Amino acid sequence: MARKSIIAGNWKMNLLPSEGETLVAELKERIRIKENLEVVICPQMALVPLALDWIYDSSIQLGAQNCATERAGAFTGETSPELLKVLGCRYCLVGHSERRSLFGEVDTTVGLKAQALLSMGITPVVCFGETLDQREAGTHLTTIDTQVNAVFKLVEQTGWTRLVFAYEPVWAIGTGKTATPAQANEIHRFVRGRIKELAGDIVANATSILYGGSANATNAADLLGEPEIDGLLVGGASLKAADFAQIIASF
Repeated sequence: MARKSIIAGNWKMNLLPSEGETLVAELKERIRIKENLEVVICPQMALVPLALDWIYDSSIQLGAQNCATERAGAFTGETSPELLKVLGCRYCLVGHSERRSLFGEVDTTVGLKAQALLSMGITPVVCFGETLDQREAGTHLTTIDTQVNAVFKLVEQTGWTRLVFAYEPVWAIGTGKTATPAQANEIHRFVRGRIKELAGDIVANATSILYGGSANATNAADLLGEPEIDGLLVGGASLKAADFAQIIASF
């Protein structure tokens, strides 16, 4: 099974409706999506229903930035994965480093969210990565192993081939620092090896692993040139149509 290539834009808590609509309109004019590439935008939740209209009649896919672990219930302020499905989301980020560091999400929560999304037919993009302290202490591989292992413990085996992972070294998010293509590829190779041990060759070979640490128009081509990097999770650069279009053209 050929691995899918994905370039996803995480808008984070940015853009008002008029700004988001303008950005998507410019993207639709600028980009030409190649075969075996999916381009995804992940707006903040209040923009998701609007974004479904903005991407109409294009190949851009809709994603969300977060969801609840449960389908429905007394969870004030949360977003149901079932609602995301109704609103047309094909993808949803889970376990982003900002969710982990600012909102206390732990590995178990991330795994439960991934399973909840899969049960709704939505592809979870499971984010993982180490802090600078963990890398300098030499514990980064253990940290990453724990994060990935938790997902396979909590996701039903029938959903394993539908998982997508995104490596985001915490020290390279929003800092302008980027792991070198070789550093990123090394981690991706390590994770694919662990997936092979946990779930077998078929799952490991089918799993797309994206890179998500300050990817931009300047470094995209070099990152995408590495054999184990299947795409990019783009932050700030996805808020500028020209930059995001250039990143997409780098594929």
